[in-house]
Amino acid sequence: MIMNRAFVLCSAILLGTCWGCATSGGVALRPDGTPGPQECPAKALEAMRILRLHVGDGAMVDLDVNQADVSPIRLYDGPLESMLNDDLGPLESPTRLYGQVWTGGPQVVIRYYEAHPPNGDKIPICAVARLAKGQLKKLPGSVPGMAIVEFSVAGVYVVDSFR
Repeated sequence: MIMNRAFVLCSAILLGTCWGCATSGGVALRPDGTPGPQECPAKALEAMRILRLHVGDGAMVDLDVNQADVSPIRLYDGPLESMLNDDLGPLESPTRLYGQVWTGGPQVVIRYYEAHPPNGDKIPICAVARLAKGQLKKLPGSVPGMAIVEFSVAGVYVVDSFR
């Protein structure tokens, strides 16, 4: 019950400010094409504090809602819509996560900037997709701007900045 109130409070506080927190560009790229460091916006840090989402909190996510349960999948540079398979704190499955994909380096980089719960408003967040043992590594057949990866699911983890 307390978490529901916190969620409603966070949604009310952030209504109208979420769009300013999302980003899809303006990130400096490293020589290998991966995104460089990026600060988590203050609004996202505040929303995560209210929701009691802490660095390292994680859940499983379908990387691309249009390619769930498919293997391998193709990810393209640009915006991405993912879906939580598990609860991430008060964010219940099937909350949508909106972020950005970069395919320029040896493995795919995914950063999430917004969460959209099924019965709520969009909330700014900072999170990343990760798989252990290099499993977001691009497979043969990947081309510039598109990466083929083996799995359609990954872990999503809350961060306080992007490195």
